[in-house]
Amino acid sequence: MPKKTQFSISSSDSDSPRKNLGSSVSTEPGPGPSSSSSSCKVNNKSSVWSGLLVSPFSIFDSEPKGCLKKREFCCSKKYNGIGWTSAVKRMINSGSMRRIFGMDKTGMPNGSKSDIWLLGVCYKVVQDDDSSIEPTQSEGFAAFVDDFSSRILVTYRKGFAPIEDTKYTSDVNWGCMLRSSQMLVAQALLLHRLGRSWRKSMDKPLEQKYVEILHLFGDSVESAYSIHNLLQAGKTYGLSPGSWVGPYAMCRTWETLARCKREETGNAVMSPAMAIYVVSGDEDGERGGAPVLCVEDIVKHCSGLAKGEVDWTPVLFLVPLVLGLDKINSRYLPLLAATFSFPQSLGILGGRPGASTYIVGVQDDKAVYLDPHEVQPVVDIKMDKLDVDTSSYHCNTVRHFPLDSIDPSLAIGFYCRDKSDFDDFCIRASELVDQSNGAPLFTITETRSSATSVEYNDRLTSDTGVPELDSFDAVAPGESDGSSRPEDEWQLL
Repeated sequence: MPKKTQFSISSSDSDSPRKNLGSSVSTEPGPGPSSSSSSCKVNNKSSVWSGLLVSPFSIFDSEPKGCLKKREFCCSKKYNGIGWTSAVKRMINSGSMRRIFGMDKTGMPNGSKSDIWLLGVCYKVVQDDDSSIEPTQSEGFAAFVDDFSSRILVTYRKGFAPIEDTKYTSDVNWGCMLRSSQMLVAQALLLHRLGRSWRKSMDKPLEQKYVEILHLFGDSVESAYSIHNLLQAGKTYGLSPGSWVGPYAMCRTWETLARCKREETGNAVMSPAMAIYVVSGDEDGERGGAPVLCVEDIVKHCSGLAKGEVDWTPVLFLVPLVLGLDKINSRYLPLLAATFSFPQSLGILGGRPGASTYIVGVQDDKAVYLDPHEVQPVVDIKMDKLDVDTSSYHCNTVRHFPLDSIDPSLAIGFYCRDKSDFDDFCIRASELVDQSNGAPLFTITETRSSATSVEYNDRLTSDTGVPELDSFDAVAPGESDGSSRPEDEWQLL
């Protein structure tokens, strides 16, 4: 019998309430200040008409909701900017009106029976020998939901200590990019410390390593990767409380924060260490073109950071991209979808314009994501307390939106545990370059001086698994040929 799994499904244009694992609270945050001041509880008996009257005045009528760019203000508090005619149009097109006329979407994308790719794992919702079963009732879909709901969800929080010398005690309406990035890095740490097969159990005590990871993303300066510390580290890149930030600045902020924490703790935050590396183009992307991942740099710096203790330092790769102007260029969509089949996949930091999400999977032409736009009270997680309620850090509501509506400014994440994992990643990435018809997401080169991308395969490695020196003219440890990246582009988490 298929495993029974409690879940709900929401498409990007539905008004389905949000449900967290282990919680009876059902919320539907809007973008306005009222989201932060409410108790996050919604009366489930509210009539359709009450939702009908509210939705036209929401700045976002579809998921994801909530985060506004700097100097933009929420219309739910001030209606003067919306004319009655446009309000009526919004009302007619709202999720509530669609339900009245029977136009609301249900199930996974169009009731699709296609495979779902979730962070490098493929779930067959319908077996080839049994196409009569309802996709959402299959064992494959139940396994997918179990995996999806085990990913760490980081959302808006309210009630934390003021950020530096400001009065901000919540990040509602502006912190979605920071929260999305926290989710991506949290997934990297789950892989790093617990492995891809880890699942959160509902009936077993919490694991110490899991609680330690959650503590890192708490909402205070004591938590290494808190929103407080991210804002402090990202000042150089324009981060400040109340303002919106793009993926590139967010990636560089993580690089800076990792360096700061390494200097403060001597890598005690995470042991063994994990390197973070931002993949950019020539001259740090100033000359344009696809970002370049240089094998020579990776091998040399991983060996250097390991300091002879181990042969390889696990690496978190962040690849910031701009794939269009106002709309993403459709030629990149198959390439983005293909990255979710990589075993090293950490998903995509992106979403709709002005509303960042953490995209964790794809099915057909839909992107499956975790949404940070829910306001929840702060949870104080101590590393030595294993009885804490962590239900607000997980979600079993499966949401999706059309992949072609993603903001063209985004960042892709990958995690390589060891040298063989990195070799496999390079092979897959090179194959993706071959399929790009001249417009790759990023390229792989053997050396910094290589003019074009190269095919990466096993012949680049010796019997020891380390690229041979004459394959890419690598320099010996401790030497420099003047072409490597600046040292501060490699930081340790």
